[in-house]
Amino acid sequence: MWAGAIAFGLCFAPALRAQDAPAEPAAETKTEAPADAAAPADAAAPADAPTPPAWFTGMTEKGEPATDVIGAKMGASLTAAGDGKADIPENLKHADIYDRVAHNWFSINFVWTLITGFLVMFMQAGFACVETGLCRAKNSSHTFAMNLMIYPLGCLAFYAYGFAIGWGNWFNGPVPPGWVATLGPGLTVLNGGVGIEPGTTPEGAPTGAFKWGLMGTKGFFLHGVQDVSVMALFFFMMVFMDTTATIPTGTMAERWAWKNFCLFGLWVAFPYCLYANWVWGGGWLAQLGINKGFGHGAVDFAGSGVVHSMGGVIALIGGIIVGPRIGKYVDGKPRAIPGHSVPMVCVGTFILAFGWFGFNPGSTLAGTDLRISFVVVNTMLAGTTAALGCMFWLMFVRGLKPDPSMMCNGMLAGLVAITAPCAFVNTTGAAIIGLIAGILVVESVFFIDKAGVDDVVGAISVHGVNGLFGVISVGLFATGEYGAGWNGVDRYSGLDDAGKKAWEDSVHFAYDGVRGLFYGDSSQLVAQLISCASVIAVGVVCSFVFFKLSALITPIRVSREIEMEGLDGPEMGSLGYPDFELKGGALDA
Repeated sequence: MWAGAIAFGLCFAPALRAQDAPAEPAAETKTEAPADAAAPADAAAPADAPTPPAWFTGMTEKGEPATDVIGAKMGASLTAAGDGKADIPENLKHADIYDRVAHNWFSINFVWTLITGFLVMFMQAGFACVETGLCRAKNSSHTFAMNLMIYPLGCLAFYAYGFAIGWGNWFNGPVPPGWVATLGPGLTVLNGGVGIEPGTTPEGAPTGAFKWGLMGTKGFFLHGVQDVSVMALFFFMMVFMDTTATIPTGTMAERWAWKNFCLFGLWVAFPYCLYANWVWGGGWLAQLGINKGFGHGAVDFAGSGVVHSMGGVIALIGGIIVGPRIGKYVDGKPRAIPGHSVPMVCVGTFILAFGWFGFNPGSTLAGTDLRISFVVVNTMLAGTTAALGCMFWLMFVRGLKPDPSMMCNGMLAGLVAITAPCAFVNTTGAAIIGLIAGILVVESVFFIDKAGVDDVVGAISVHGVNGLFGVISVGLFATGEYGAGWNGVDRYSGLDDAGKKAWEDSVHFAYDGVRGLFYGDSSQLVAQLISCASVIAVGVVCSFVFFKLSALITPIRVSREIEMEGLDGPEMGSLGYPDFELKGGALDA
């Protein structure tokens, strides 16, 4: 099954996330190339067109990718004095001004990417509060410690091998030849990978990419790729992976043995980065549009599939293998095991909702991409309508009280679902997606519970189920207003003005961004469904093999005695609440 999933893999280079959609699209691309970045290399240019600056290509004089460790090769900073190049207005030539404008453009994108990455990193505190609050007090120290240590464990794995697998063949950003990546031309150094059918330029020169890409191979331990652009990308992508890594800790809490958890922290980068390469790293899923005509290929703006579905699938397999907590099922029927601090859960949810404003708009990797305002509003709307939908569904359909912890999961479900389509849908679509997610999470939680899978925090439903729904939502609700040229797909290519007008009239749009079924492109839904099947296959196979093998090294579950006592003392040697008297027993604190 695993071999079949890999064999199915294929791709070309460019593939990732955000982009402006001009009224008349050019061959633009994902996150890394705003429409005003530069003109495509193959665009018609006047005979006297100026030569771009040398740093534009990110290459050395020998034509090899060059690293830039201080940012000196991306335009020029302002200088107060110097050898004739001081910033005295009357002394500056057009090329000098261009260098300074470009340097500022890169700087804005760097700051935006890093600050939004800081917000994503802070989301770890939110996860810790939500998961710990939904656990019993006797396991609070253990659960919080898992959320703490998954950060350094996952970071080490990402540094050692994950980044290379996921982004080692990211090919200039990824952007088409002639474009400058939003984080700088230094990303051309990420030019090694494994795949089928090497890509070439129109002149026949190898691009370093593949028509059907499988994984990257450049940048293990960041060796050979220490460039300022790569460092910004590395940090941002690492904190994203940490979100995936922490999802299973919520499902498997209160019985997961610490040593086995540590092995998990060192392993989780593998399935995450492999699938991320296929969608975000120029892999075969991203190129389904170019190679097979399926929309713009698999599109996942900020990670409903790459981040959340992968974490949810791993949590599902882990929850099945580790088994339910003692006392969870009596005579085959599930019993509620209340957490010890609902206020902590609510606080954690607000922290996560706040961090999501880094998660989604930050995925443009460009503060200069003004679509960020749409992304922010869509993210907010989906989270709020999901919480409301969850509340009303509980009260008026299920006939239950408005459980605060369930409403928190409702809000998180909406945020998860909007993560993939946030840049491609309008506000109405975002509100509808959130509303559906808020209902879907309720029904999924009950279904998972009755199926015999003990998910302490509802992570499978929030992240797994709604992550898949978010990926599918792109194929349904994307309006075509944004993402022209995404994954290299340009339907205007080769058309004259009359051909463009005829095409626009046929689809009733004057732009060629990512469009879903409801806006005229059913093939995009096909790409999204293939992406969903792929994340399920990779997540199920990899996690099943890992949990089974790791259990042979060290037990995956604590003993019955430790579970009854609580994991804080026996596993951690530190009680979360040492001043409280905690009773023994399966359902006690």
